[in-house]
Amino acid sequence: MFNNPPIIIILLLLLLFLFFNPTFEQQQQGKLAPGLVRFRAERAALLQLRSTLGLRSKQWPIKSNPCVNWVGISCQNGSVIGINISGFKRTRIGHKSPQFAVDSLANLTNLIFFNASRFALPGSIPDDLGFDVPKIQVLDLRFCNISGAIPVSFANLSNLVELYLSGNVLTGSIPEDLGQLSRLSVLDLSKNLLTGLIPESFGSLVNLTSLDMSLNYVSGVIPGSFGNLPNLQFLNLSGNSLSSSIPTELGNVTSLYILDLGFNSFSGILPVEFRRLTSLRRLIVGKNLLNGNLSGDLFSSQSKLETLVLNHNNFTGDLPNELWSLPSLSFLDASGNNFTGSLPNLDPNGGLSNFTSGVLNLSHNMFYGNLTPVLTRYNTVDLSYNYLQGKVPDYARGVVSLNRNCLRNATNQRTVEQCATFYSSKGIRFDNFGLPNGTLPPPRDHKSNKKWIILAAVLGGVGLVILLAIIVLLTIVCCRKRPTTSQRGTGVGPAPTAAAPPPQGAAALDLSNLGDTFTYKQILAATGDFSSENLIKHGHSGDLYKGVLDGGIPVVIKRFDVGSGKEDGYMVELDFFSKVAHSRLVPLLGHCLENENAKFFIYNYMPNGDLSSSLYRVSDQDDDSLQSLDWITRLKIALGAAEVLSFLHHECNPPLVHRDVQASSILLDDKYEVRLGSLSEVCVQEGDSHSSRFTRLLRLPQTSEQGASGQATATCAYDVYCFGKVLLELVTGKMGISASNDSTTKELLEGILPYINIYDKELVTNIVDPSLIIDEDLLEEVWAMAVVARSCLNPKPARRPLMRYVFKALENPLKVVREESGSSARLRTPSSRGSWNAALFSSWRQQSSADVVTAAGPSSLKRSGTSGSQSGSGGHNGGGDHSSSNRKQSKDVFPEPLDAQDEY
Repeated sequence: MFNNPPIIIILLLLLLFLFFNPTFEQQQQGKLAPGLVRFRAERAALLQLRSTLGLRSKQWPIKSNPCVNWVGISCQNGSVIGINISGFKRTRIGHKSPQFAVDSLANLTNLIFFNASRFALPGSIPDDLGFDVPKIQVLDLRFCNISGAIPVSFANLSNLVELYLSGNVLTGSIPEDLGQLSRLSVLDLSKNLLTGLIPESFGSLVNLTSLDMSLNYVSGVIPGSFGNLPNLQFLNLSGNSLSSSIPTELGNVTSLYILDLGFNSFSGILPVEFRRLTSLRRLIVGKNLLNGNLSGDLFSSQSKLETLVLNHNNFTGDLPNELWSLPSLSFLDASGNNFTGSLPNLDPNGGLSNFTSGVLNLSHNMFYGNLTPVLTRYNTVDLSYNYLQGKVPDYARGVVSLNRNCLRNATNQRTVEQCATFYSSKGIRFDNFGLPNGTLPPPRDHKSNKKWIILAAVLGGVGLVILLAIIVLLTIVCCRKRPTTSQRGTGVGPAPTAAAPPPQGAAALDLSNLGDTFTYKQILAATGDFSSENLIKHGHSGDLYKGVLDGGIPVVIKRFDVGSGKEDGYMVELDFFSKVAHSRLVPLLGHCLENENAKFFIYNYMPNGDLSSSLYRVSDQDDDSLQSLDWITRLKIALGAAEVLSFLHHECNPPLVHRDVQASSILLDDKYEVRLGSLSEVCVQEGDSHSSRFTRLLRLPQTSEQGASGQATATCAYDVYCFGKVLLELVTGKMGISASNDSTTKELLEGILPYINIYDKELVTNIVDPSLIIDEDLLEEVWAMAVVARSCLNPKPARRPLMRYVFKALENPLKVVREESGSSARLRTPSSRGSWNAALFSSWRQQSSADVVTAAGPSSLKRSGTSGSQSGSGGHNGGGDHSSSNRKQSKDVFPEPLDAQDEY
């Protein structure tokens, strides 16, 4: 068989192929081995990261090539160099136990950037992260719900160029070793809870262009070494506790573009060295303790300054003429100081730029003299609370806010005595409102006054007689025993107030509709003899105890101490529950009224407590970290509370006022459904037209509580105001707003409301709860709720929206800020007075103008170079029928302070 040459040749070729083929494969594998090993190792690391972070297969499909098909993965030469999971959503399992688990990044040895902004990473940053990613250049962890301290190991990230940690709950001091990151260009630590001092070592970051440490609790002084940062363009230290004087060395940083030092405790004067900052566009030093005169040397003729905020300091003297000559200055807020002098009599054009949205706020100072054409340079002007005199020129009518001055033919001015005293102290002639010296302006006809006085006295006497007759009649009627009909639902009879109990006490009520009757012995057994371990809290109407009834039913028991003057409270609740029923009121299971010294109510137990204790909870993890309610749950709670308040205000006849709307009154069941509690203050709205209004008026307390708005609490508008504070708590996460007193409320609102503008969504991100993880659509809902809250907090009760409109607005929050037209979404403007939106924002058109003046607070300037005020004005110009509204400024544009003592 081997005599056939072709067969022999074929066999030899086959043997040669089998011999050389394994050697070839081994050589090929030897060449590809390093790349294959790295690829497999990095893919395994990404799969581990996918698992620990709970990422969805939609973004990272497990059976595909990460470098080709995975969203947010960037590769170079087959190796992963970048990961962007910003805004990703976790799987259902991953959402149950989110954690900062990124250990697998250590196997991505070529990683250059990692962006996890707005992706929940609760817990602290791993201490080893600074060692695991040595080549990282950009690390973005904004709004990730991170807690704990900044790891010292970050000092080992020698290649780091940009570090973003804003919008978290970081605590502790800032590591001094961060000053070793010589390549660092951007450092953002804003919106955290950082304390301690600014590291002196930051003066070594010579490549730093942007430093933002705003809205923390950093104290001490600004290191003088900051003067050694030649490339620094953006410096924001606002909203901290920095003190002492502003270092003169900052005048050496000639590259500064934006400098924000507002909301601190700086004292002394503005360094004259600032005149060297010719590149500066925005200088904000408002809300400090700065004093002294403002030197004209500060403002170079070559200055490019566009925004200057000096408000609420202690500056004195004149505004220098050099300031008025700055060609680009379109936003000047010097309100709340002790500036004096007259307005410059300059050419309204004067070679300056034509400002389309310029703002000038000189209110709450001591300017005097006449109005001048310089006002026409600006679109929005507030000169209220000064001592300007003379006639109001035509160009200022309806354009400038001029309240509380000494002007002729203008409403709401100071008195003659105030004006004369001021001008006398200055040694300047006062024009006496255009009247001869010694003549007082007649506010009204004296004869007419006498007529009105006589008429008032007569009517008052008649009214007193009628009132006495009514009292006698009521006394006779109340002595008769009348059956009480229980009416549950939307139509209720005369409701209780927080004063005297109904006649004959509880016996006059039908207790059969008020749950079961418990014995005092049962109450003692349920609460363990009122042991301190079962005490939930001391309420203002009674102490709350946790109890367990026979059968293991958990309940909450409220004790009213009759001898403590709180006996009215339990009668109010009894009367209320006998007449009103709603699914969102706290369920009353029963009562115990047999004890002479105390009365007891038994309610359903609410597993999630109240809003004040549920907004933040200690997580189930071992690190005792806080876990906050997500946005969907917060919106659900706001809707539930608005629904029950709308029921009390609009479906009960007569309307009922809760009078104690705050986070602690909003109870939450196991599904976070709202059950409204704290019902011992409920009363009928004052001034209601019900037939028995005089009866209810007599039953009102002798001294009505006063709210932050200065109005009696027995009005539905007061509930709306308090509910607005609850909405702010849900948006900002700042606990205690709804329970704050008048002075604290005023201070809180001054720091929050400037960031709520119906024309600028981005402003609200400065106050949003850092623990919230929200995408763009949810941010619009947050913005809408903030807008609704501001509408509820109008200083004028008559301009607050009705609760039914608030409820509808929260049902459709996007309609508050959008007007759908096809596929586009534009800012909504009221189309008619009949719509709920028009009712909600009937005064917003005027109110939002105030944001233009106040929006230059901390962090309102964005790196894009657009100030909050300019954004607001831009929205104004493009806001439908808002733009066509007249430019009249009223007290709604610049609301008068809530405290009359603010007047000079």
